[in-house]
Amino acid sequence: MSTESRPRISARVAAVAESATLAIDAKAKALKAAGVDVIGFGAGEPDFPTPHFIVEAAARACADPRNHRYTPTAGLPELREAIAAKTLRDSGLTIEPSQVLVTNGGKHAIYNAFATLLDPGDEVLVPEPYWTTYPEAIRLAGGVPVFVPSSVSSGYKVSPADLESYASPRTKVLLFVSPSNPTGAVYTRSETEAIAKFAADHGLWLLADEIYEHLVYDGAIATSIATVDPRGMDHTVIVNGVAKTYAMTGWRVGWMIGPKDVVAAATNLQSHSTSNVNNIAQRATIAALTGDQSEVEVMRQAFDRRRRLIVSLLREIPDVVCPMPDGAFYAYPEVSGLFRRDFAGARAANSSELAGIILNQAKVAVVPGEAFGTPGFFRLSYALSDTDLEEGIKRIAKLVNQG
Repeated sequence: MSTESRPRISARVAAVAESATLAIDAKAKALKAAGVDVIGFGAGEPDFPTPHFIVEAAARACADPRNHRYTPTAGLPELREAIAAKTLRDSGLTIEPSQVLVTNGGKHAIYNAFATLLDPGDEVLVPEPYWTTYPEAIRLAGGVPVFVPSSVSSGYKVSPADLESYASPRTKVLLFVSPSNPTGAVYTRSETEAIAKFAADHGLWLLADEIYEHLVYDGAIATSIATVDPRGMDHTVIVNGVAKTYAMTGWRVGWMIGPKDVVAAATNLQSHSTSNVNNIAQRATIAALTGDQSEVEVMRQAFDRRRRLIVSLLREIPDVVCPMPDGAFYAYPEVSGLFRRDFAGARAANSSELAGIILNQAKVAVVPGEAFGTPGFFRLSYALSDTDLEEGIKRIAKLVNQG
């Protein structure tokens, strides 16, 4: 075979789907840059600035020559210690700094975790709806995502009985996300215990994404599944980061926590990919985790207010069904009742087409449920200003009421 006849892109990378959330956010921003008055509900990105004391810590770090050099791949020792202390403080879970790998954001932690745990053909149980990156990270690691359906009536949560129906001898990992992206579902402690017991009984690894742990409402508590797993941390990997809690999406600092052998292997992998995370951002993260936590609560209260506002407005739109989320900063309404309506001559057969109509006619960007494995739904982030939130939903309501 000549060089010219070979594919230019590897089959492995060519098969990776584009991040739908980032693609829609990019389209909305491009329209805004072109002067179009678009309101975007796409990206899961807090609209708050990073707290000032964190920025100041980064500014001081810039002037320190120690931060101009390579540092340990696994992360600054001070940061790994801070993450261990934060994990005990927030989750009640005792870990050692040697069980921590600092990564380039939460996505990198997820990629490292699956790449370290999976061999080709290993299956991962992935509850639906799921965040768009999980299946792609699994496939890149040679694994096979096995999707486990949930429903509005179950609160977008799966039970051990649901999982049992999809488990097989090839299943190695169970993905557990609470609070959930995209639904905002939060598993109760007893539900979390049941999932942990299922994993232990079947000898499965748990990959727990806890990035939204602090964004819970109405008394909900995000229980760290490792604290109720009878095996402790022996078969659990936790991924987390500062992006959502501290409005630090652009700083790109996350981490994975796990058994020492898994973290050591993942650190070796990272040593050949990215090496250490940006030192300035690591110093800022130390400040975030060890400093005043009051602004975390201020932001949480703002999200809570917006949560109630967006759900109340969505529920006023005919044929839209919107549960109240218990966590994160997303609403996940069912919109299939709007299919095949006439919108100025346009009709939608699915939520992807409907999202296109809303963007074109109402100038509002939402993410269709197809991106999360559940057609017939929209994900709307309420991590945007109250003014934009209210105006955006009003635009959708006006379009629907005219249709």
